[in-house]
Parts: sequence; C-alpha cells; structure tokens
Amino acid sequence: MPPGSPLLLKGFEVELYTGRDDGTVVGCSAEAAAALPGFVTEPDHRNLEYITAPETDYDRLLVLLLEPRQRLRHWLGQRGLTLLPGSTLSLGDSGHFERSNPQNPYHDYIEHTYGTRVVTASVHINLGLRAMEPLFAGLRLLRCEASLLLALSASSPFLDGVPTGAHSQRWLQFPLTPEQVPLFLDHGHYIRWMEQQLEAGTMQNVRHLWTSVRPNGDDRPYGLNRLEIRICDLVSDPLVLLAITALAELRLWQVQRDPQRWDPLLASSLDRAELALLADANDRAAARSSLDAQLRDWRDGTPIQAQQWLERLLGEVAPLASELGLTAVLAPLEGVLRHGNQAMTWLRQHREGSTIRAILGGEVASMAAQELRLSAMTGTDPALGLLG
Repeated sequence: MPPGSPLLLKGFEVELYTGRDDGTVVGCSAEAAAALPGFVTEPDHRNLEYITAPETDYDRLLVLLLEPRQRLRHWLGQRGLTLLPGSTLSLGDSGHFERSNPQNPYHDYIEHTYGTRVVTASVHINLGLRAMEPLFAGLRLLRCEASLLLALSASSPFLDGVPTGAHSQRWLQFPLTPEQVPLFLDHGHYIRWMEQQLEAGTMQNVRHLWTSVRPNGDDRPYGLNRLEIRICDLVSDPLVLLAITALAELRLWQVQRDPQRWDPLLASSLDRAELALLADANDRAAARSSLDAQLRDWRDGTPIQAQQWLERLLGEVAPLASELGLTAVLAPLEGVLRHGNQAMTWLRQHREGSTIRAILGGEVASMAAQELRLSAMTGTDPALGLLG
C-alpha cells in the first residue's frame, strides 16, 4: 500500500475475444499487439490481453480499463471487427487451435498439452500487498471465497453454438495446474511447495500455477507484492468489475484488521486440507450454477446458496465500505444479485427463444454503447482513446 493512500493498489489483466458484430470470433491478436502499445497475444490468436497500471483510486481505474479498450475498438472498427463478450468460444470453433506465434516453444507446449481448453477470455484482478503475513492471510480468505467472485462474474454458458449446462464453462474446462494446491501456511511454505512442483515437472515455470487465486510478484516465488484473482470470467461491464474488485479489497482489509475472525486458518473448524478441498468443490459448483449454486461455508462446512452468502457478505462489509468511501463502488453488485449475472441473463433469453447468435449480437451492441457512455463520463475520447 503506498504511503498516504487508504486503499490498496489494484490492476487488471483483461483478456478479450475479437470478431464480428454477430458474435463470430475472428482472431487478429498478433496484428493488434504489433500495432497497439500495451496489448499482448495469448497462445491462440482469437483473444488478446491488455494490462492496466497499478492504481488505488477507483475512478482512475475506470479510465485505465476504458482507454486501451477504446483504442482497440478504433483499430478493430477500421477492419470491420469489434470486441466480443463472454469467456468461451460461444459460436465455435473449439475443435482446433489457432496459434498466435507458431515459433514460441511455450505456446507449443500449451497447445499440445491442453488444446483449446485454454482458449478462454477472463479478467485477472491484482491487489497489492507487500507484507507477507497479510498477503498469505488474504490469499487463504480469497481462496475460500473465490467461488463467490465466480458466481458474480460467470459469463460463459455457451460453447460451439450450444448451451453447455454450466454458467462458467470456462472454469470447468480450464486445466487447473497443479490439480491439488494447498492452503499455504506462510511464504516459506509457498516457496518450498513451488520449488517441489518445478522440480517434479508438474509446473513448467513459475507462471504455470493456474489456480483460483495465487501470489504474484516480479520474482516468484521469492519476491511477492500482490494477490492475483484468476477465477473471474470476463466481466463486460467495467462498473461491475470494479464492484467485484472492491468486494475483494474489503475482504482483504477485514482479514488484516481481524485475522482471528476472517483468516480461515484461525477461524474455521475445518482443517487446512479440508478447506482446500471445500474451496475447490465450491469453485466447481459455482461454475455450474453461479448464484444458484449450493456451496459450503468455509467457517464450518454449513451448506449455503451462493446468492445468500453474497447478500450476507455485502452486509458484513457495508460499515467498512462506508468508512473507505466504497459504498457507491459496490452498488452494482445489488443489480447482479437482483437480476442475475451475464450467464444467467443469456440463458434466460435463450430459454425464451432467442438464438445464441442473436444474444451475442445484442450484447456486443450493449457493450459498445456502455463503453461510449462511460468514456464520455470519464473524458476518454471514444474514437482515439486519449484522455480529454
């Protein structure tokens, strides 16, 4: 946390599909990354990524989310393309890999090991913590509540032109690596475990820890300065993304202030191995049913619906949100709980007779219109992406 700031540093890694107005995916990541500063390729060229600079202030974070996206939209528009919502290849084709860089040996490993299971779009949320004890206490809490963040963000109910039966097909298909990740006791435990995985070959490099929440830093596993939430599907609405981020930040503040109450290692009646299994099972349940999922509370294993848990959680963070000036930032979550997340909305439209192509086409237009409104509000030029 920077001196004088009441809030944590935060940053985003945003993965997006590119394509046509009707939701058809068209890959162009290598060309876009070469033309636009700040964009990078993924192994498959149908999606690409941009990373925002660390910032404490939520108003500024909104600008940092919008500005690269507007530059990309302008570039895509000249080619008859646009940005697509959702976290899977909703209209296909997941039957083949489309390499962004055929010469990259790590991409070669990814394609041959995982195939198109990894061709997904998502948003990773990074929250800055430099002290190791709060970082690992926060990691334990967010690991045990990651399912709630997925329940809010689920946006991948379709794959290859059909409903999958899940709300987050992305999380169900993405290959968690290694398959079993413990609840880390402290920094030393994390370092030893990472070194063991690298030596055993279950991880190819320090980045190859694909789990719901992980420690992050420029010299992993030794030099850490943030937590990275990896479980969220792509959140098309920047205001909802900021609200999810604020909820996670408030939870990190709560566990710092009162670890006896909020650190699962200290506050749960379950042991560490049981907590890790519970967290992973909750994540899978949330991927299948999101807000309707039956989860188990990490404090004692009691069954609870995701929506009810989130309603309780918003009540628990409300006083701290008021203290830190985050009440308004959190407000969009009430709408998600009242009307459903993106996956639930799309599935409702599909049950009522809309085709997947029509649903995606409508969402493409809504996504672009909202960004235009927010850009006007923040002073971001919608054509060039320059701050006014």
